[in-house]
Amino acid sequence: MESWNQTSTDAVRAHAPSTMNRRIDAHVESCVRYMAEQGDRSEMSRYLEKLEHEWDVHRTLVVGVPVLALGGLLLGRRSGRGWRVLGGLTLALLLQHGLTGFGPLSVLVRGLGVRTRREIDLEKFAIKALRGDFERIPNDGGPLARANAALVAAQS
Repeated sequence: MESWNQTSTDAVRAHAPSTMNRRIDAHVESCVRYMAEQGDRSEMSRYLEKLEHEWDVHRTLVVGVPVLALGGLLLGRRSGRGWRVLGGLTLALLLQHGLTGFGPLSVLVRGLGVRTRREIDLEKFAIKALRGDFERIPNDGGPLARANAALVAAQS
């Protein structure tokens, strides 16, 4: 199942090391396969609810960077200029991420396992397809065939 997530135009994914992308893809693939093997609609619904609340790279940066910057400004008032530089640097990196769609902070956050919104949505749609929300997924062929069909359907 090597090519199911190769058409992404996501800037964060495009600029992340391929090892990170493969690790995230393998996680998605194993979750979708597990759900296909279990076939439990209520478990799928619970997992989908969890995915609804998962933070993506952009949200993590939009919340995390201002926290770092504010912390740097507050610590800079008492402990010196170095902390203020940290605050300014993190804000500059957030600006770069906002303008280009990626940056060093997004690679750092991605290294922690945080996924892009598109990757989270892909997993959600694949599980919704397994749950029977769409008509394109065959019921025959076993769990692996259903998981593959769900991942392909989620891409289109």
